[in-house]
Amino acid sequence: MGRPLRLEVKGCWYHVTGRGNERKDIFRDDQDRKSFLALVGKLEERFGVRVGAYVLMNNHYHLLLWLKELNNSGNQ
Repeated sequence: MGRPLRLEVKGCWYHVTGRGNERKDIFRDDQDRKSFLALVGKLEERFGVRVGAYVLMNNHYHLLLWLKELNNSGNQ
C-alpha cells in the first residue's frame, strides 16, 4: 500500500528523501550525481519549488524544498 498523499501548503518547507532498493547505491559515479543535480535544478521552473539544501549519499538523497506555489491540487 502506498503512503497517504502529502499535504501541499504554499510557503512551507518539505524534507524529501529517496533511497535505493535494499539500500543499494542509486548513483554509479559523479556523472550520475551531476545528472541528478541538473534535474533538481529544474524544479523551480517546472514545479515552483525552490531548493534550500541537498545531500547526496551513495544510496540515498535528501532535499529540503520550499513550495513557492501550489500545483492544481486545491490544497492551500
